[in-house]
Parts: sequence; structure tokens; C-alpha cells
Amino acid sequence: MKTYTIKEASAIMNLPASTLRYYDSQGLLPFIERRESGYRIFSENDIALLRVIECLKRSGLSIKDIRHFTELLWQGDASLPERLALFQRQRKAVEAQMAELQKTLDVIDHKCRYYQAAVEAGTERIHQSDDAPEWKRLQEIYSGAAGDVR
Repeated sequence: MKTYTIKEASAIMNLPASTLRYYDSQGLLPFIERRESGYRIFSENDIALLRVIECLKRSGLSIKDIRHFTELLWQGDASLPERLALFQRQRKAVEAQMAELQKTLDVIDHKCRYYQAAVEAGTERIHQSDDAPEWKRLQEIYSGAAGDVR
């Protein structure tokens, strides 16, 4: 199996070497080996684990909870149900984040159309005669009542 120096692992992961050292110091890389000189040696499995760690971090999981996940890895098959539950919880959390981001994108899309029309007309007053005031449209977007707001 191919191994990597911290510099190579850093480049592969697009993370600073200091982040990799921090992860190691926090117990997130339990399987990392070291050369006699003390330098870390990253295996392909370590790189795969780093990808999972970064995924969990981006999903909002704390370093403490990521450490717990890596501790579960040491337990082998006995911890499979707990690891599954962790990822199912994170999936729900990410779905909720995505729903909020979709609402944000819907408002941005609406405002782009709003201002594009105003720029083309040379005035924002074109929106004053609409059936629904702007605040009501934004409220509908956030409540989901607007249907397709595009």
C-alpha cells in the first residue's frame, strides 16, 4: 500500500499540514504510523479516514464527536449500529441545512429577478403596483407558501 508524507497528505486533502497535526493531536487519526524519526506516515486508509473526518466536520459535527466516531472504529463490528446511527443523524442535520440554504437561494433568486426588472425599467416603482407587497412575497418564500418562487 502506498504511503504519504504529511506534505503529500496535505496536498491530497487540500488542508494545511498544521490541520493534519491538530487532528492527530486530538485523537482523530488513531491508525497513523510514524517513522523512527517521528514523522507521520499516512496510508491510503488514513487518507480515506481524513475524507470522512472532513465530511463530518463540514456537516457540523464537533471535534469531540468526530473523536468519538474514530474511537468507535477501534471497537470494530461491535460499534457498527452506533456508527450507522451517527451518520443517520448527520444526514438529517445536513438535509435540514440544505432546506434552509434552499430558502436562502430562493430569496436571492427572487431579489435578482426583482432588481433585474427594476434595472430594465429604470425604477423600482414598477413593483409598487403588484398584487402582493415585497414583504409578503418574502414571507411566502420563507413559509414555503409561494410554491415555485422562480
